[in-house]
Amino acid sequence: MGRSKLIFSVFFLSVIGVSFLITPAFSQVKPIELTYAQFQPAQHFNNKLSESYAKEIEKRTSGRVKITVFSGGTLIAADKTYNGIIQGIADMGMSCMSYTRGKFPLSEVIDLPLGYKTGVAATKLINLFYEKFKPKEYNETEIMYFMAHSPGILHSKKPIYKLEDIKGQKIRSSGLATRIVTKLGGVPVGMTMGETYDSLSRGVVDGTVAPQESAKGWRWGEVVSASTQSFGAGYSTGFFVAMNKKKWNSLPPDIQKIFREVNKEWADKNGAAWDYYDKEARDWMISQGKKVIALSPEENAKFAAAVRPMLNEYVENMKKQGLPGKEALDFCLAELKKLEK
Repeated sequence: MGRSKLIFSVFFLSVIGVSFLITPAFSQVKPIELTYAQFQPAQHFNNKLSESYAKEIEKRTSGRVKITVFSGGTLIAADKTYNGIIQGIADMGMSCMSYTRGKFPLSEVIDLPLGYKTGVAATKLINLFYEKFKPKEYNETEIMYFMAHSPGILHSKKPIYKLEDIKGQKIRSSGLATRIVTKLGGVPVGMTMGETYDSLSRGVVDGTVAPQESAKGWRWGEVVSASTQSFGAGYSTGFFVAMNKKKWNSLPPDIQKIFREVNKEWADKNGAAWDYYDKEARDWMISQGKKVIALSPEENAKFAAAVRPMLNEYVENMKKQGLPGKEALDFCLAELKKLEK
C-alpha cells in the first residue's frame, strides 16, 4: 500500500471511530422536563396519583417527557398554585378552585351542596360542566382535567340522626362549608383540617364536615362517635390540574395527544379513589365500634331543603356578573341525578 493510501486509510478509520463515539451524544434528544406543584402531603393518595400520572406520561412518551412532582406545597402554596402556573413558577399543578374564591365564579356551582353521594359522580360532573360551558375563567392556563371530592358529610361526637340534632352544635368547617353548617342550624367554627383532631378531643367543637375518608385519614374516627351520611346536603370541592399555557403550546402535537389521553384516565382514577378511601374509612369506623348513620329519604330531603337557599343565592350572584348561573345550576342538578342513579 502506498504512503498516500495508508494515510487516507488511517484518517478514514479515525473519522469512523470518532463518529461512533460522538453520534450517541448528538442523537440522544434531551427530554422535556416539567415541574408539577402539589399541595397535598407526600403520602396522600391524591399526591400518589399525581406521581403515577407523571410516570405514565414518561412511559407513553418513551421518556421524551419527565415530570417532577413537588408535594406538600414545597414549590407553591395551595392558594398560590393557579397564579404560580400562569407565572411559570411551576409548569403544571393541582389545587382547589375554592382557595382563590372569586377567581372561578361560574365553577363555584360544583362546590354547592347539590346532594352528592359519590366522588365518581362529582368528578364526572365537574368535567362535564367544563366541557359544556368552557368558562373563560380558565383561559390563562391549559386545563388538563378536573376532579371533585366525595361528599362532605357530618362527623360528630354525639350521633346525628335528624336535622334537629345539629341545632346549636359547634361544627368545624371552612370556606363554603361554613354557610352549609349555618343553613343546617349548626354553629360554624373556622378551622384547618390539621387542628380538628385536637379540637374534637378537647370538646372545642362538637363535630366537623368533610368527606368520609377524612375520618380515617385524619384519625377523627378516634374522637367522634359517628359519621352521618347527610347526602341531602352533600357538597364537594372542585380541583383543577392545569399547565402553563406557553409550556403547553410548546409541546409537539403527538405529546399533547398523549397528555389528553392520560388526563381523561386520571380524572376517572381520582374520582374512584375518593370512593375507595371513603369505603375504607367507613369500614374502619365500624370496626372501631363507631356508627355510620344512613339517613332516610325523608330526612335527606329535609337537609336538601335547608341548604336550597344557597343554590338560589348562587344564581343571583352569577346574574349580577352576567354569567349563566341558572343554566349551570340546572345542568349540574340534571346531570348529577343521572350520574347518581
